Amino acid sequence: MKKFFLCLSAPLLFLLVLTGCNPNRRWNQQERKAMREALHEYRDMAYLNDLTDAEYTLFADDVTDNIEADYPVYATFIRMPGADDTVQVVVVETIVDELNADMHNMRHLYPYPYLVAEGILPAGLDHSEQRQFYNCFAARVNANYVTMEQFFNAVLADTTDKSQIRRLENQCASELFNWTVVTEVEEVVAD
Repeated sequence: MKKFFLCLSAPLLFLLVLTGCNPNRRWNQQERKAMREALHEYRDMAYLNDLTDAEYTLFADDVTDNIEADYPVYATFIRMPGADDTVQVVVVETIVDELNADMHNMRHLYPYPYLVAEGILPAGLDHSEQRQFYNCFAARVNANYVTMEQFFNAVLADTTDKSQIRRLENQCASELFNWTVVTEVEEVVAD
């Protein structure tokens, strides 16, 4: 009889470990899908609105993985007070991590149509030319700003044509495409 209970308890213990008692349990597919759908409301953020669908899917998966690692039981997480705040924090942290990992993501902070509208780049650049510009710009940003904090402070202060970031953009545009920003000056002649 003792052997019978021992034999019965081992499979039960294994089953309990696989089903909800395991703190390392992963979310199921429906739970992951629900989190990815909830992340769509963040698609309009400045960094995220320029991502392709495939890039955004990778971003959403990364955010979901980070949340799942911290909160392995989905039902507990969604009922937690402040769950939306937690998602926002993870979204911002993931954006910062991506920028830290690869400054070539500058195209998301300074999209090509914006740079054309600002007169920094000429219209009609193909993908490889845009890539050249962003590589140049990212290299200059990396050379001029030692920390991410310095760079973000420069972004926040970037309100004039004479800002450091604007100069870096103009230098790359000039070197690569012989493009210079022409500023019209109205001359007033006194009679």
